[in-house]
Amino acid sequence: ETTRARATRYVFAAIRLALGWTFLWAFLDKAFGLGHATEAKNAWINGGSPTKGFLTFGTAGPFKDLYNGIAGAAWADWLFMTGLAGIAVALLLGIGMRIAAVTGGLLYVLMWTAVLPPENNLFMDEHLINAALLAGLALIGAGDTLGLGRVWAKVPIVQRLPWLR
Repeated sequence: ETTRARATRYVFAAIRLALGWTFLWAFLDKAFGLGHATEAKNAWINGGSPTKGFLTFGTAGPFKDLYNGIAGAAWADWLFMTGLAGIAVALLLGIGMRIAAVTGGLLYVLMWTAVLPPENNLFMDEHLINAALLAGLALIGAGDTLGLGRVWAKVPIVQRLPWLR
C-alpha cells in the first residue's frame, strides 16, 4: 500500500466518523434536550416531539404542506429517531455502510426538500453533498479503516447478504 492510499483511507475514515457524529449528536440532542437545538423541556424523553418544531415552523417551499402534515406524528418521530440512531451507529462502527448510505442519503435528501430553495444557493447545499459523500464512503469500504467493516464482512449473514456490508 502506498502512502497516498493509506492517507486516503484515513481521510475517508475520518469523514465517516464525522458524519456519524453529526447523526449521533442530532439523536442525543433531540432525545435528551442537551440545549443545543433542543431544550430539556422539549426533549423526546420528556414527551417532546423531535419532528414537530422543525416540520411545523422550519419548512418552506413546495413540500411545506406535506411536512407540516406529518409534524409531530408518533410514527414520524419514531422513524426519524430510529433512523438517526441507526445511521450514527453504522457510521461510527463502520458496519452496515451500504444501508447507512441509502438511509442516510434518503434522510439528507428529505431534509433538503424541506427547505427548498436552499438558503445559500438555488439548488446545491450540504445535504446533497453529504448524501453523495455517504454513497462514496459505502462504495470505497470506508468502514474497514478505523472501524469494524472487515470483521462485519466475515459475519455469515453478511456474507450471504452482501447488501448488509
